[in-house]
Amino acid sequence: MENQAELVKKFTDVMADFTAYFGKHLPDDVQAKLEELRAEQTTDMAKIIYDAMFKDIALAKELDRPMCQDTGVIQYFIEVGDRFPILGKMQQALAEATRRATVQAPLRHNAVQIFDEKNSGNNTGHRIPWIDWDIVPDSDECVIYAYMAGGGCSLPGTAKVLMPVEGYEGIVQYIFDTMVERGINACPPVLVGVGIAGSVEVAARLSKKALMRPVGSHNPNPRGAEMERLLEEGLNKLNVGPGGLTGVKSVMGVNIEDAARHPSCLAVGISMGCWAHRRAAIKLYADMSYELLSYKGVRL
Repeated sequence: MENQAELVKKFTDVMADFTAYFGKHLPDDVQAKLEELRAEQTTDMAKIIYDAMFKDIALAKELDRPMCQDTGVIQYFIEVGDRFPILGKMQQALAEATRRATVQAPLRHNAVQIFDEKNSGNNTGHRIPWIDWDIVPDSDECVIYAYMAGGGCSLPGTAKVLMPVEGYEGIVQYIFDTMVERGINACPPVLVGVGIAGSVEVAARLSKKALMRPVGSHNPNPRGAEMERLLEEGLNKLNVGPGGLTGVKSVMGVNIEDAARHPSCLAVGISMGCWAHRRAAIKLYADMSYELLSYKGVRL
């Protein structure tokens, strides 16, 4: 068994390469959904917007450059086993991986310190990259969902505790109001993440975690899955269209994550991912070998 320092080095190397990579390549599910939506467009303007998107995707691959100038703030959502051998070193290693990927990709410098209003120049800062932890008992494996939270897709982010009488109808109204008022900022077609819980901070966290799920996946509760379907259907009828310039289909999908609530409280959080939804997933094993879950057949 390799010593911990060697494992940390392997982990950092892999995550630096991974972070540089996913800024340039869409995950398989997003790519497939955009191709599906592109085929459904009926207006010249909508077709022009989709043509521009796919040219962007092709040039990013050809030139080995990020597909959007806004490479966002790096966020890692981690499901890690309690026996993963470098658990205690991961936060430090991910910060180093982010610094290296910033130069390697390269990534735009987006980490600005609150109050000081100073850009670090390497995409790290106080609590950034953001790391969200879920500990898995009796496991020595790790799955990391990584995300580039750009300015446009972050602008519609919002959360609210509803009055008890508003119920689920109030949740639906809040989602539609947010899409109408701010959805265009997120460069449609968007993936809509919704969190439903009993307090505002839980709902907001769950709405972002919902964006880590693949396009086309469903809430495990049949009622939740039906709500996802109805919301997607309704939001698409708004005809915001690609780039917010009208056209059929405004969203790639709606993903809902939920947590049990207090009887008197119902909270909703909303996060959106832009058409260039740079969300990626990697599985690492105890020896730091890995499998890319979001890119079939790819090796870093």
